[in-house]
Amino acid sequence: MMLPSQKPSKSSPQPLGLGETCMSDDPEQATRRLKLKLALEDLREMKGFGTELVTVIIPPDRQVSDARQMLQNEHGQAANIKSKSTKKNVQGAIESAISSLSKYRDAGERGIALFTGSIIVGNNKNRHITVVIDDLPQPLLSFRYRCDSKFELTQLEDMLIDKKSYGLFVIDRSEAAYGIASGKRIHVQEHLVSNIMGKHRQGGQSAQRFERLIEEAAHKFFKRATEHACSYWLPELEHIQAIIIGGPGATKDFVYKNDYFHHEITKKIAKTTFDVGYSNESGVRELVDNAGGLMGEIELDAERQVVTEFLEELVKTSPKATYGEAMIRQALEQGAVAKLLISEGMRKNVVDLKCNSCGHEWTVSIGRTDALPACPTCKADGDDLRELSSVSLIDELSTLAAKGRSEVKFISTDTEEGAQLDSGFGGLAAVLRYPIM
Repeated sequence: MMLPSQKPSKSSPQPLGLGETCMSDDPEQATRRLKLKLALEDLREMKGFGTELVTVIIPPDRQVSDARQMLQNEHGQAANIKSKSTKKNVQGAIESAISSLSKYRDAGERGIALFTGSIIVGNNKNRHITVVIDDLPQPLLSFRYRCDSKFELTQLEDMLIDKKSYGLFVIDRSEAAYGIASGKRIHVQEHLVSNIMGKHRQGGQSAQRFERLIEEAAHKFFKRATEHACSYWLPELEHIQAIIIGGPGATKDFVYKNDYFHHEITKKIAKTTFDVGYSNESGVRELVDNAGGLMGEIELDAERQVVTEFLEELVKTSPKATYGEAMIRQALEQGAVAKLLISEGMRKNVVDLKCNSCGHEWTVSIGRTDALPACPTCKADGDDLRELSSVSLIDELSTLAAKGRSEVKFISTDTEEGAQLDSGFGGLAAVLRYPIM
């Protein structure tokens, strides 16, 4: 073991500088991930009777024509189903799948995921739906065809797991904690408490013996804490960008410099350690705050910075910031938006409606599960209204942002800043290129 004053030898693994890595998605990839997340939320809730829901997963290396031929064969096999209603719904779902796939010459770079069938909408009523996802964040890995009472979503759900992360470790002589920061989330795996004795009043040889016992206890605790942390990190080491160490005093530097960590972990330890007030769960979270400047493009820190930028700009006399759907639309149409902030909690659609009673047509933004509003002209509602089209508000605003070359930032609701954007500003905000009236 090296003494604290010693320097690592030239053959020792050199720790990382955190600025050398980048974790954030590009805007298009972030949009794909959010669209998939929203689609999966809906698909998880959909249920059918028996085996009436059809899932078709086509990876990039599979011919769409082969999938269509397979579905034709399955359509014939479905004729043997004894239940008339089940046979009708299964064959109808397969026909919808074949029809949808006929629009594609190939599966594209990432593949196609198709979900179709008769879903239960309440009171034993059914509604036929077809959902095709062809702009995925990652390529699909294997072909899948399944008829069940729910859709097969495993491959798509795996795409939303953020595997890039930072290891976090805080320690002093009384306690330690470790965990991981992945994407926009902080997970504290374990909090450890030591049994190291405090100050004593013994003198002479007793003092030396007590000092030795204290140092032995400290060594055992440092070893236990680092071994636990390393055991947690090692299975995911290829996805960990760096290990960040912090603590209230000099213990963190002593542990870092004296080879307590596994040699493979040592290669990823950041050069700088950070002072934090505690070595427990709150200390881990404080470590992320203090290390934010060095954590490169980690989404957790980038998200905090962009929301803070918006809030600071908003209170100025001539703010280059705005919020709310109406003002955001105006700013986007003027090309004034530099950064568009959209909460991942946004669940609105832009719906074109027509009143069957008076013929009035209008557009409204409503929650995806909200009832349609009454006609503003004749007050008719319910079955008197017809939905002409519906598009996600996120999609519409993202398209407008792309035209104006605005940067789109999706803000999660898992952080304090993200929750404030969602609840306090309606989930929409913008940092502008110039003030607008």
